[in-house]
Amino acid sequence: MRETDLLHHVRDTARRLLADRPDVIVGPGDDCAVVRTSGGVLLLKTDQIVEHRHVAAGTPLDMVARKAIARTVSDIAAMGGTPRYALVGAALPRHYPQADAQLLADALHRWGLHFGCPVVGGDVATLPRETDPFVLCVSIVGEPHPRGPVLRSGAKPGDTLCVTGAIGNSFRSGRHLMFEPRVAEAAWLASTLGDALGAMIDISDGVGLDAARIARASNITIEIDAPRLPLHTDAGPASKAIADGEDYELLFTLRPDCPIPDACPATGTPITPIGRCLPGEPGAWLLDLGTRTDVSSLGWDHR
Repeated sequence: MRETDLLHHVRDTARRLLADRPDVIVGPGDDCAVVRTSGGVLLLKTDQIVEHRHVAAGTPLDMVARKAIARTVSDIAAMGGTPRYALVGAALPRHYPQADAQLLADALHRWGLHFGCPVVGGDVATLPRETDPFVLCVSIVGEPHPRGPVLRSGAKPGDTLCVTGAIGNSFRSGRHLMFEPRVAEAAWLASTLGDALGAMIDISDGVGLDAARIARASNITIEIDAPRLPLHTDAGPASKAIADGEDYELLFTLRPDCPIPDACPATGTPITPIGRCLPGEPGAWLLDLGTRTDVSSLGWDHR
């Protein structure tokens, strides 16, 4: 199984089946679903933590809970939204210690409150074997920014590609457990730039793969300048860092006549222009020392 192929199938199937549902504004294929209810528009997102895949065995349960909530909040941020409520489904190995289960539940409640989305419900199941990895599935309900959700499909030729913070080596360094979802930064961008903010995505799978997702949704080509990428000191070369994933920074586009701020005033998070949007075959390319390399598939893909 390739995750990208399966997601394309899910997206195409949903578009066909939801064609007569005007209350579904955005279905599968973006960072969140967007639905219209009698009370207004909502953002809906679900994500998972699988032991041995997203966190190593023995990771402190407080950090497991933090990442489980934070990575789902990051998708709400990618749409420019605000998280409001969380639901958690847990599948725990057989004979999982009661004390650990309670510690994990308490930590999930604590981090939900910390990120502004208290855990208001969920479910617990037991897996067949003691050796099975635990799984946490977090769903979050959010509210869009007044300017409307920021979609992956909003980039245009001529836009500047920007990124918040720094990237690279986040999983091996442990930063993937302690990142701050860029909710405040996304809200500031949406409030300050309005329609000049084109497209946005959070970097969970890698700059190359996630930039290509913007490119395909917007039907454009994206070029990334390797020397301009803001890398962590332990990230290694740009060609490696853009494939690492787990950064949870914001990758976004701005209209060409829009001033690019050096940082978000509310948080001090740096903002760096790293490339451009062009007409052409959808995909992402890295420019490095005169070499143009297709990086559309560089990043994490479940196989």
